[in-house]
Amino acid sequence: MITVGLTGSIGMGKSTTAALFAEQGIPVSDSDRVVHDLYRGEAVPLIAAAFPDVIQAGTIDRNKLSENLAKNPANFKILEGIVHPLVRSRERAFLDGARDSGADIAVLDIPLLFETGAQDRVDVVVVVSCDPQLQKERVLKRPGMTEEKFDLILSRQVPDKEKRARADFVIDTGHGIESARSQVGEIISILRRQSSTGG
Repeated sequence: MITVGLTGSIGMGKSTTAALFAEQGIPVSDSDRVVHDLYRGEAVPLIAAAFPDVIQAGTIDRNKLSENLAKNPANFKILEGIVHPLVRSRERAFLDGARDSGADIAVLDIPLLFETGAQDRVDVVVVVSCDPQLQKERVLKRPGMTEEKFDLILSRQVPDKEKRARADFVIDTGHGIESARSQVGEIISILRRQSSTGG
């Protein structure tokens, strides 16, 4: 089974692209969704011990957590030390399940793939990208987003140019959904051809 790491900076269209892989019958694990789930479950007592001020009604208040991290950037490392091992455990369970179901390709949707070294855990890296101006327009349309927040998020991400340079495939989402769908289909075809020829 080929494990694909799907990544891309904020606003590049990664979630939409992940859905296009799923539409083709490829199993997709969404790291963001896993983290959301952990923030309502097994991560709560661990995060509560480290950051008692971010707990609200027994779950993690993501806004309070964001405020805490913005004020104390050093806390990112503490949070990552708690969350990343839990995410990796879920990841392994997902891949085992995909393999058991006979999947030939599985996608791990990992926003901070390069930033966390996850490229070493996948066979192929697909980077989702678009024009920086389009990226900014998309992000600033999100509720509660400001230029300052956008800049803070970008400062914690490997630059798009570097991601593209390190990718096995780049999907440009700047030309509409049909173009992205076609690019996804082409990548799946190439991977299946390589797999069948042992390449």
